[in-house]
Amino acid sequence: MSIELDHLMVPALDQRAAARLLGTLLGVPWAESGLGPFSPVYVSDHLTLDFIDDTAPLPVNHYCFRVSEAEFDQILARIRQAGIKFRSAVHGGDDMQVSHAFGGRLVYWSEPDGHAWEMLTVSYARPPDA
Repeated sequence: MSIELDHLMVPALDQRAAARLLGTLLGVPWAESGLGPFSPVYVSDHLTLDFIDDTAPLPVNHYCFRVSEAEFDQILARIRQAGIKFRSAVHGGDDMQVSHAFGGRLVYWSEPDGHAWEMLTVSYARPPDA
């Protein structure tokens, strides 16, 4: 059996709002409540993001989604429609540009809790033969 990431817990000031926003942008199912105290976003058949309310100072986390070219266009259209600013680099200002680095397309955006989200069509995290 290969090892797969099953779920991650994502701290939020308003778990339902954060789950709703991400689920809507990605075009995937989400729920106000799930097992335990979570608002889950069902990213794929193999990955769930469990948003949870947290009143402590939230750490800023980075989450990256690899998507197809068609999914990239659909998600970027929803980001634009929602009026969410995005950028072509992990750091820097919201330049509303798509990066074409690494042989694909990628964008970054931040959500109200400060987490940095990334969407790309070609992974640069590891060489193809790894």
